[in-house]
Amino acid sequence: QVQLVESGGGLVQAGGSLRLSCAPSERTLTIYRMGWFRQAPGKEREFVAAISWRRGGITFYADSVKGRYTISRDYTRDTGYLQMNSLKPEDTAVYYCAVQSRDKDDYDYWGQGTQVTVSS
Repeated sequence: QVQLVESGGGLVQAGGSLRLSCAPSERTLTIYRMGWFRQAPGKEREFVAAISWRRGGITFYADSVKGRYTISRDYTRDTGYLQMNSLKPEDTAVYYCAVQSRDKDDYDYWGQGTQVTVSS
C-alpha cells in the first residue's frame, strides 16, 4: 500500500528554520491536494497549510503560521514541502503530511509524522 514518507524534522532554536518534505512511496498515487497538520502534546491535531496539486498550486494557511511558513510542491517529483521560518517554541509538535487523492472528499493518506522541536 502506498505510504507517505516525511523528512526534515528536528531540533532548532527559536527564530530558526526547517523544511519538511513529503512524498508517496510509490508514484501510483494521484494527488489532488496535500496538507500539513501538527499535533502538540496534550492538544488536538490542527491544520497548518494545504496546497492544490495542479490548479496553479493554490495555498491555504492557518493564521498562526501565515507569513512564516510556505507550502509548495513539485508535482513532477510528487513531492511537497513545508518551509518553516521564524520558528517559535509554540510551533513544537509532530507534523503530519496528508494527501487527498483523486475522487476522494477528504485526506485519505497520512504520513507517520515528524517531530519538530523549537527551543527558546
